[in-house]
Amino acid sequence: MNTNSHHSTLPLPPGNFGLPIIGETLEFFRNPQFAKQRHQKYGEVFKTHLFGNPTVFLMGAEANRFLFTNENKYFNSTWPKSTKQLLGSGSLSVQQGGEHQKRRKVLAQAFQPRALSSYIATIESISHEYFQRWQKLQDFAWYPELKNYTLDIACKLFVGTDGASQTQLGQDYEKFVNGLFSIPINLPWTRFGQACQGRKRLLAAIEKIIHQRQKLTQDTDGIDSIQHRDALSLLINAKDEEGNNLSIDELKDQIITLLFAGHETLTSALVSFCLQTAQHPEIFTKIYQEQKNLGFAQPLTLETLSQMTYLDQVLKETMRLIPPVGGGFRQVVETCEFKGYQIPQGWTILYQIGFTHQDNRIYSQPEKFDPDRFSPERAEDKNQLFSYIPFAGGMRECLGKEFAKLEMKIFAALLIRNYRWQILPEQDLGYVMIPTPRPRDGLKVRFFSIHE
Repeated sequence: MNTNSHHSTLPLPPGNFGLPIIGETLEFFRNPQFAKQRHQKYGEVFKTHLFGNPTVFLMGAEANRFLFTNENKYFNSTWPKSTKQLLGSGSLSVQQGGEHQKRRKVLAQAFQPRALSSYIATIESISHEYFQRWQKLQDFAWYPELKNYTLDIACKLFVGTDGASQTQLGQDYEKFVNGLFSIPINLPWTRFGQACQGRKRLLAAIEKIIHQRQKLTQDTDGIDSIQHRDALSLLINAKDEEGNNLSIDELKDQIITLLFAGHETLTSALVSFCLQTAQHPEIFTKIYQEQKNLGFAQPLTLETLSQMTYLDQVLKETMRLIPPVGGGFRQVVETCEFKGYQIPQGWTILYQIGFTHQDNRIYSQPEKFDPDRFSPERAEDKNQLFSYIPFAGGMRECLGKEFAKLEMKIFAALLIRNYRWQILPEQDLGYVMIPTPRPRDGLKVRFFSIHE
């Protein structure tokens, strides 16, 4: 692989720019097979024109390594205009270079083992509340319920608010999220315009909470913020390398980003886990047996959760088969070369998580749901660096990765210990992929306790 960034005489990748101005953007949204068809035609690298910019699609572990190891050299992270505006300039997702690295260290304090351990009781408590609710409902669509579940946990652990999904905060958040990937026209009736209004109200609510929390900290003479059991308390007291606290405006943007990151993708992963385990009863039985062997009376701690190795494999396989994020964007800041093609400065790159996870050179029968591929004996994901990337990779790997794994594991363990569910007939189990993968009809189930 040649990554020489000087003037390149190599050809551009194969592909088609499509129509003037709009390129192939409409086809990209309309056709779920857009990338697959072009990869079959052109190979691992092809060009197109999306969102007003020439764009190169890359797939595979080698492409991921090229991308992730050249962050801030040839590439910068980028997002569609609507996403950048709604997340805000103070968001870690939007920050670049040295500023991004400095802020990442500050925010990482909310995901250290000590902080994660303090979140367990809250996740357990909210899980039990929802399980009891679902037992009473009996028949329901699971996806919208899981959206409320993950939002309630995110709001409780990140800002300290209870039952947020049923309040104005939850409504404002939904409007905000619905416009993250939209046409950035700020009018009252557009998705983006409504998202901007939702963001404005969210920021006001978060600012009010910040002021209350700052006053509480002063009144308690700097009490150890870990006792508040939410990320906001940690971040209010956190200092960067120069000894400075985050400004209120940046705190607000960072908290909104954490809410988004700790909600949408987790919901997708959980609904896929529920679907896959229902469709594979032999795998469900093995998870239950592991829980039984560990002892149902054993309290959930970071240590006991780490012993659930088969459940780990099932969750990994869920995110391999149906990754909650299909890919990511990078902006080319300096012309470079890959696989015999030049990629010019100013172009966009779209790397693909889903296609990487379907590579039959890495994974045997990649279309099959097979948790044993992650067993110590097989460890297929260890064959090549960056061949398993549900949380992306490199210096922009998902900061909340361990939090996401913690919440998924607690949910799955408690659910399988005590409950069963059946997929109801006459529904479409095919997936809608944007903004995050979910069963088309919401996964309608019959839910019941094994203790009834």
